[in-house]
Amino acid sequence: MDVIMPQLGETVAEGTVTRWYKKVGDAVKADEALFDVETDKVSTEIPAPAGGVLAEILVQEGVTAKVGARLAVIRESGAAAVATGAQPGATSSTERTAAPSAPRSPSSGVPRTGAAERLSPVVRKLCAEHALDPQQIPGTGRDGRITREDVLGYITSRGAPAPPAGPSPAVRAPQAPATTGMHSTILLNNVRRRTAEHMAKSWTTVPHVLQAVEADFHRIVEARRTMGEQWKQREGFALTYLPFIARAASIALSKFPNLNATFDGAQLTLHRRINLGIAVDLNFEGLVVPVVRDVPAKSLPQLAREINDLATRARAGRLKPDELTEATYTITNNGAFGTLFTAA
Repeated sequence: MDVIMPQLGETVAEGTVTRWYKKVGDAVKADEALFDVETDKVSTEIPAPAGGVLAEILVQEGVTAKVGARLAVIRESGAAAVATGAQPGATSSTERTAAPSAPRSPSSGVPRTGAAERLSPVVRKLCAEHALDPQQIPGTGRDGRITREDVLGYITSRGAPAPPAGPSPAVRAPQAPATTGMHSTILLNNVRRRTAEHMAKSWTTVPHVLQAVEADFHRIVEARRTMGEQWKQREGFALTYLPFIARAASIALSKFPNLNATFDGAQLTLHRRINLGIAVDLNFEGLVVPVVRDVPAKSLPQLAREINDLATRARAGRLKPDELTEATYTITNNGAFGTLFTAA
């Protein structure tokens, strides 16, 4: 069975394999963690689609591949073994965006001939924006490949200047900011960078109207007061206002279907299903929006449990690919910060 790059969001076109949990020849169980992938929206763990033996790894760590590209091959236990002369990392140019390099010592620090030809697009872009010579950067990835973290560490250690004005590089934030003089520079990770880009695009392409009304929350406050402690003891988490808001939003969207729609500049697409995206903060490292589907068909307790489950797994990087798609309306909860009113 082929292991392919999953669709981790409706607008995601590619992803970067950041870690393989298994090596060629290892036994694999269905649904156990197989690899980690990072996109412009999320970094998450991907489970094995089937059990068997990991026969081939076609896309190595640090390499970016298109959605649907073959990443690995799992064969049933007892199937013919992979030919001993085969290269586990080999793959066609259509299934990856960077070719594997010859083995070398990742800590040697010796300039490498032709290093630029072995870089992933993310690393190549970062080197170009910081005017870096990749042959001078020691790589710590598999087979000595230069990873984004290697470049970020090199920038920090050398005090390299920030790139010119324009989109920030698609990289993971370094452990510590680069400090020069009286200021610090923090490179944005994929999620934060793309969050900013999408919000900016939204403001320029979709008409925005801000309207505020007062709502009577006394009954909701009373419900949480009288049953909140019992709920927490039984369910293991607090009953917040968010499931009440989600339920109310679904009722409003049912009455006003033009709001449960997608606008592309030429037409309005009305969605029959009401699927709420719930924005989840990743400890100030960006936002992801897991989706609660068919909200009108679910009770308040069901909504509370599902929202809590999605938020918990989002922060742990354990969301499934299909849990990030098909949202028709999004809710962002800023109440945890004591905010009285927010426009975003």
